[in-house]
Amino acid sequence: MSIGQLARGGLPQAVRTAGKKDWLFLAAMAVLAVAVLLALVGRWVAPYDPTALYVGPVNGVVSLSHPLGTDDLGRDILSRLLHGASVSLFGPVAIVLFSTLLGAGLAISAAWFGGWIQAVVARLVDVIFAIPGLVLAVLAVAMFGKGLVAPIAALSIAYIPVVARVTQTAASRELGKPYFAALRVQGVSAPAMWFRHLVPALVPMLSAQFAVGFGYAMLDLAAISFLGLGQQPPASDWGSMISSGKSSILAGAPEQALFASLAVIVTVLAVSIVGARVTTLAEEKER
Repeated sequence: MSIGQLARGGLPQAVRTAGKKDWLFLAAMAVLAVAVLLALVGRWVAPYDPTALYVGPVNGVVSLSHPLGTDDLGRDILSRLLHGASVSLFGPVAIVLFSTLLGAGLAISAAWFGGWIQAVVARLVDVIFAIPGLVLAVLAVAMFGKGLVAPIAALSIAYIPVVARVTQTAASRELGKPYFAALRVQGVSAPAMWFRHLVPALVPMLSAQFAVGFGYAMLDLAAISFLGLGQQPPASDWGSMISSGKSSILAGAPEQALFASLAVIVTVLAVSIVGARVTTLAEEKER
């Protein structure tokens, strides 16, 4: 089976194989399924209005009426976690999706055309790589105002170099294989070689990069909110909840910061486990 065939049909099979052999993979998939479900329907199943003040005692402990307790303003923590799930999950997905598409496009163009196009892409990647993503996001917020649009756009740009460098190396290696020379001799068009052979051959590597990038994007976006530059009160996301809950930790009420931190950590771990396991199985199947 060629790598292209693997990418088109082997990855779903790799997922099924991983599910049969690895309980950790199954657990990670279950966590991701629950996280995505909560991100989609969380705001409709939340027991309380997440912005309603004093629906319970201030810094209330876990109870039947408030399963995760209440924060320093008496707001239900579970409801705020559920409402913040969509932003906390889909924000990083948008960052990694945009950066993967742009980075892979630049890398494939550089590997395919070479020459001055490759030189321009290399210099552009070097310039972007010199600026830390978090710093770029803070600068974007300073220029365009607080919120999530500017940080998501800035982090999408900041993640392009990593994707581009890895993809260009893999694309150049793939283009040097004999079957590409045979395709050129046969007169196969460039778009056909790109989308039928080259891009599918890069899918396993891009999938792994997507999983790794998601973890970093989620942490960076949470850090932006933690600094008070992302989602603005009274709206909630997991990063801003950690920030709001830090003052209550010393008062003996760590619930808000604790549960929001656990949500971030568990989600990042689950994505990393799934991405690493599926990619490993796909590479083994290709060999």
